[in-house]
Amino acid sequence: MYTHIMVGSNDIARSKTFYDALFGALGGKPGMQNGERVMYRHNGAVFIVTKPIDGQPATHANGGTIGLGAADPAQVDAAHAAGLAHGGTAIEAPVGERETGLGPAYLGYLRDPDGNKLCLGCRRPAA
Repeated sequence: MYTHIMVGSNDIARSKTFYDALFGALGGKPGMQNGERVMYRHNGAVFIVTKPIDGQPATHANGGTIGLGAADPAQVDAAHAAGLAHGGTAIEAPVGERETGLGPAYLGYLRDPDGNKLCLGCRRPAA
């Protein structure tokens, strides 16, 4: 569906600390930094954090959400906690079971230090 996801950051070192912890809790490796960019590769997916190329301040998308897959609810909980411990902010409902348009899921939402909205989740078996 996509080749990569890229978000902007106003502080690459702060973002690397946040995403290293978050993705580490999901089984990923620390990001590879190249100047003003940090790249993460995991399970065939690519996620990049960068200073905006146009030199303007990074801002988050209103209405945009980046979904990050977890293996199970324990991994969602661990990633959410890692994100909070490294500068993220909990948003929306508490982490837990939700009924979605695609069936039951275990979800947790947070914003990264630059305000990008993340959804950590895993699908649950139907009852």
